Amino acid sequence: MKIASLEDDLDQAKRIQQVLTAAGYTCTSYQQSRDLLAALRTETFDLVLLDWHLPDIDGDDVVRWLRANIGPRVPVIFLTNRSSEDDLVEGLRAGADDYIVKPLRPLELLARVAALLRRSQIAEPANEAFEVASYRIDPAPRTISLNGAVVALAPKEFELALLFFRNLGRLMSRDVLAECVWNREIPATSRTLDTHLSNIRQKLQLRPEHGVRLSSSYALGYRLELISPADDSLPPGP
Repeated sequence: MKIASLEDDLDQAKRIQQVLTAAGYTCTSYQQSRDLLAALRTETFDLVLLDWHLPDIDGDDVVRWLRANIGPRVPVIFLTNRSSEDDLVEGLRAGADDYIVKPLRPLELLARVAALLRRSQIAEPANEAFEVASYRIDPAPRTISLNGAVVALAPKEFELALLFFRNLGRLMSRDVLAECVWNREIPATSRTLDTHLSNIRQKLQLRPEHGVRLSSSYALGYRLELISPADDSLPPGP
């Protein structure tokens, strides 16, 4: 697994690289945002670690570029000294998948990296059908079946549902969902995304009895989770 690390503090950069290399990852370290952006144009990475404050381009702008030019498939973790909810929400809205508050703890870093890499591997080849719990998703004819019965979905509903099924367990912000499905930002006052989320939840019956749940994290985003029968008693997400 190839990981790109953007950190301008040389001691911190070396420590990150040592921790990841010792765990068996291939880690390339960058001290300038522009160097990482140049590498992303020609190389493929399985995960990107981003410091927030950098001498040339801040990490939130780097992740916005990455999402706009590469898409949602590469997991991104922010490493930050910031710990307020507003700051963390800002990072997740920019397109990050997770964050780690400094000082860095090696075991936490490895656990977060491993978790995101597992989730990112769920994504399937573009046109290959795959199954999640009671659902069969077939991208080529753009159909999703529940217990063998095809569910009628509008085009954007299908794209939104496909994004969730391909990124099972991964928290995705409203901005990332809007960019991936509508290729644009959706104003906070618009109900477009909320309507489509409600529609796919109802039409696909995204409930624990079918092995999944579409949940929301206040102000952070949404995720589609696998649910075991033992979790049936848990309340659904809003």
